[in-house]
Amino acid sequence: MDESKAPEVRVENQLVRFTHAEPIDQEAVLSKLSGQRSGDYILFQLQVPRATIIIDSRGRIIVHGTKRLQIARAAAKEVLLRMGRSDDGLSTEMGPVQASFQFNSGLTFDGLEDALYPAILERDSRLDCMRIQDRRHEMELLLWENGKAVALGATHANLVAMSAVYWRSKIAAAGLFVAATGGD
Repeated sequence: MDESKAPEVRVENQLVRFTHAEPIDQEAVLSKLSGQRSGDYILFQLQVPRATIIIDSRGRIIVHGTKRLQIARAAAKEVLLRMGRSDDGLSTEMGPVQASFQFNSGLTFDGLEDALYPAILERDSRLDCMRIQDRRHEMELLLWENGKAVALGATHANLVAMSAVYWRSKIAAAGLFVAATGGD
């Protein structure tokens, strides 16, 4: 297999924050949209488009649970329409991406810390995975022995792909991929 070709990266979630010229009143969201208070935030679910909506203390709309900007914008627009407001003047900020990818073979964790040094690795016994603090690509990777990886806090799917190629080369160079399931 071509070592430079990145595994297919699947975006699982893209966090997007929308700011309106006139901040959203949290109390109005509680009464009109049946939101629930959680500390400084108001939360509620939209069914169409399917998303979790968070209204922060500054009246901004945070859309969680979507994969594409167009869907997140449609969710923010739906919130504004339900509040009787226009989406004119709505600005967008892209937040972190949660994405996943799969190496073509499994790997062993024995020797992984030495192979990836000086990266910071931590064994997560609750999830039965290894957590890699990927400072080079500014994200955290969760890596399982079956070759599955989840990227948390990435800024773009392309950066996740670059991270996958980088770490794959380090793992392959250390001979930690399990050959019985195929090569990567």
